[in-house]
Amino acid sequence: MAINELRSLSTFIKAAELGSLRKAAQALDISPQAASKALAQLEAHLNARLFHRTTRVMSLTDAGQRLLEDVQPALLGIQRALAHARTAKEEFAGPLRIAGPRTTFQPILWHLVEEFCALYPDIQPDVLLDDGVGNWVENRVDVGFRLGPSPHEGVIARKLFPLQLIVCGAPAYFQRYGAPGSLAALASHRCSAFRNPGTGKVTPWHVRLGEQIVDQPVVPAICSNDEMFELQAVLSGSVLGQLAGVTAAPYIRSGRLVPVLLDHIPEFGNYSVYFGSRTSQPVRARAFIDLAVKRLTDNPAYLLSAEELRDGYRRVRGTE
Repeated sequence: MAINELRSLSTFIKAAELGSLRKAAQALDISPQAASKALAQLEAHLNARLFHRTTRVMSLTDAGQRLLEDVQPALLGIQRALAHARTAKEEFAGPLRIAGPRTTFQPILWHLVEEFCALYPDIQPDVLLDDGVGNWVENRVDVGFRLGPSPHEGVIARKLFPLQLIVCGAPAYFQRYGAPGSLAALASHRCSAFRNPGTGKVTPWHVRLGEQIVDQPVVPAICSNDEMFELQAVLSGSVLGQLAGVTAAPYIRSGRLVPVLLDHIPEFGNYSVYFGSRTSQPVRARAFIDLAVKRLTDNPAYLLSAEELRDGYRRVRGTE
């Protein structure tokens, strides 16, 4: 329904309720001239007179009475729906659609959602994990996480933390095969590779050379499209792998994995949280965004310091 028709019907109903066009204008917060024009437009559109008018009184005609009976319930329903839409974004209860990459980010997102649910038990997170780009608009996503820039226009980004890519292996691997002393030495080592489940392509290793990040080709001894499978292969001592820092960090800190080629570890882009305009976000989405920024921004749990990497590398010397 066009907005002039909606205003005309609202003016008509309010005038019928109050028995006065002037009072209807006051109730609708419009000028008497605008109210008179709206009613005249409706009568012209219907080609019917809706009110009997005198200088003091206005009463419904038969056509006006029939119109009032037909449209009043429907218009009240529309007004309730509009009022609910205006207040819905301030409600904490309800669904919250969250999107993020399946690879690497899954355990991070779970801990975040778990804490959020404990704080706000009336909110129902609906989490979509996909390594592909996806369509956040069609999927009605409230909050999205992504490595690198968003493919969608008109969204706001807050950087959270960089992604380290660490070449590492289990002590058992280095006892059997030794440690690579250079990138060139990788050609003689058993390496794992990750097949991107979104594209189906084998992802090359990304390494730092000076100030640049370049692709490092490896011949995979094991290839998988699941990060957890690749992690288990590396932990078993069967292969070397290039793992995300957030995945490798707890195992390097515990000594179950050892980082190598420290001079070539890149920070491969940043994880960011993406969302629409703050003014149009539901309050439950704003609360989740605030928690994500608070918990994840440069969180040391997901980043290995240079000292931690050096301490981890020293372990390899005792395993060769």
